[in-house]
Order: sequence, then C-alpha cells, then structure tokens
Amino acid sequence: MEFAPERKLAVCPGPDPHPRAPARVDVPPGSVDTHAHVVGASGFVENRSFTPPPATAADYTAMLDATKMTYGVLVQVSVHGTDNSLLLDTLRAHPGRLKGVAVVDPHVSDRERAELHDAGITGLRINTLTAGGVGFDALDRLEAICVEHGWHLQLFTDAAALKPVAAKLAELRVPYVLDHLGAPDGKTGNRLVRDLVADGAWVKLSGANRLAEPPYAETVPFARELAAAAPDRCVYGSDWPHVGFWGPMPNDGDLVDLLADWVPDPGTRAAVLGANARRLYGFPAPT
Repeated sequence: MEFAPERKLAVCPGPDPHPRAPARVDVPPGSVDTHAHVVGASGFVENRSFTPPPATAADYTAMLDATKMTYGVLVQVSVHGTDNSLLLDTLRAHPGRLKGVAVVDPHVSDRERAELHDAGITGLRINTLTAGGVGFDALDRLEAICVEHGWHLQLFTDAAALKPVAAKLAELRVPYVLDHLGAPDGKTGNRLVRDLVADGAWVKLSGANRLAEPPYAETVPFARELAAAAPDRCVYGSDWPHVGFWGPMPNDGDLVDLLADWVPDPGTRAAVLGANARRLYGFPAPT
C-alpha cells in the first residue's frame, strides 16, 4: 500500500453512498463486519498518509443495514492517531451493536484503559503501513495490556515487517489478527502469511479493492488458501469507508458477495460472517 506525498493533504474519495444488498451471499443473522472506521471533520494528526472526508456513525450503521450485518467493529483510523475519543463516543452511542479496536500510546494510563474497556474496546492495533500508527516496537507492552484486559492484537502490516517478528508472534499470549488477507505480495510473503495463519493467526478477509482491480479475481486463490488453513479463524471486514484509497470505489454489497468466491462452502462462509467473529469480539449469538 503506497500513499503519494502530494495526497496527504488532498481529501481522498468517500465510499459509495448507495450500498447494495448482497445478491450472491446469504448473510445470516448475527453476522459481523469486523473492519470499518469512523472519521471526524477535524482533529487529524499532522503526520498522516492521507486526509479522509468525514465518515459518520449514521452512515456506517446504514451500510450495515443495507448489507444485512447485525454487528460492526470500528477500528481507530490512523489520521486520528491515539485520540480515540470519536471512536469511544460512537461505541457508547451504539452499545451492543458496535465494538472497537483502539490505537494507544504504549504508556497509556490506567484511567484511559478503563475507559476503553468500558466503552467496548476489544483489541489494540499495530500499524506499520500508514503514518499515525503505533509500530512493532510497542509489541511487548501492548501485548501485556491485552493480556490484562482480555483483548486481542490487530496487525495492519505486510510481509516485510512481519518476518522479523514472526517468531515472537508465535509466542503471544493473546490472539492476533492480520488485516486485509495479510497484505499478500504474490511472493514469499504469501507463504509467510499462510504459515502464520495455519499456526494460529486470525485473518480478515477484507481489502480486496486495495489488492486488485474489480472484480478482484486475483485475490480469490489466496483467500481460499487462508480459509482452508483456518476456517475457524477467518472473519469478514468491509473496510468501510475505504480511507486512503483512490482506485475504483467498491460497493460494499459487492464486497460481501465476493465471499461467494473466497469461501465457496456455505457452512464455512456462515462461520466467517458470524460465529468466528462473534467469538473473537464477544458479540452474542442471535436468538
């Protein structure tokens, strides 16, 4: 993923405002979109890789409704740095339906950690790909925080950054999740990501538009490999509102439908959409 310097201050496009209902995939009750962001109109860190337009909770929940998702997981967007206030306000306004993944300074206070927990945070994010994140140098400290609170670690990274820490990841005491198919590079990085997933990593089946052109056929073989390697540790993410992306904007209903190609088996696909994600993030099963 590359961000040209001249784009840091230019506002990137917003999402398709008319998400369609999935046509090829039956979305079962209790399904979870595990990867999205809310974005404010201001409060951006100076050191950032892009400038997104606002993305509101109302727009996000409308997208969830349109794509038949029961629950959603909001991930702290990099342009807001470690100021999780918008994320927490959104979670507090939608208790039960939304949970979150925060980005924190390794020396985050006990008070802030308690606020995060009470608001519905279930994990912490490491980000080596865009400015405004916290990198692997904080891994030990963030792991300790996650152990204390029963959280997981989420990794927005690529094979080049994963390789030096692969052995340490295998020894983590908390679950860890790779974003966007582990950012496959079509080379040795694919093998590394596949091995990590086979050995215990979770992975988000997400980010197709960042990896290929529509209809994203190039992503299908590797997504199928990951689903076969860990059918109980794959989850789906929309990546709404697709921040920092200047290519053909996907419709979020089409992204759900891509699961028909990525995970052809209906039972496995239902687990990816529902049971797997509910277990990781602590959502209740549908009644």
